[in-house]
Amino acid sequence: MKSTFEKMGGTYTLGADGIYYPNLVSTDEEPHYGKYGMMRKTYLKEHRPAMYSLYMLEDRLTEHLNTVDDEAQERMDILVCQMMERQGITEELKARDQMEWAMAVNNIRNAAEEIVLKELVYIESVESSFGSFLLFIR
Repeated sequence: MKSTFEKMGGTYTLGADGIYYPNLVSTDEEPHYGKYGMMRKTYLKEHRPAMYSLYMLEDRLTEHLNTVDDEAQERMDILVCQMMERQGITEELKARDQMEWAMAVNNIRNAAEEIVLKELVYIESVESSFGSFLLFIR
């Protein structure tokens, strides 16, 4: 008689100790997340352990971290460009006064990063909250 694991297409390997171990393959995508993905992972582990465990159990953690990192990077680029344009930070200023230009760009990057962290990294995902709610009411 086949086990449920075998019925679903799973296989086993005989270990040196005589015990059969399931051949588990992760369907998780390759991690390519960077700074913001790692910050999100740390936040989930430390402040939202249930959500972190849910992502791990559903094998969606890497996908989630990749998505957060990609969105955060894109949002940073957009915000920095918009803020530079609005504040009149141009290449002309860079040529005229490099220190003032560097100071202004650093301030803009810091402000943009603060927005990105608040909006994308240190939040509770609506999808996850809703999914947890559905699990709760079942």
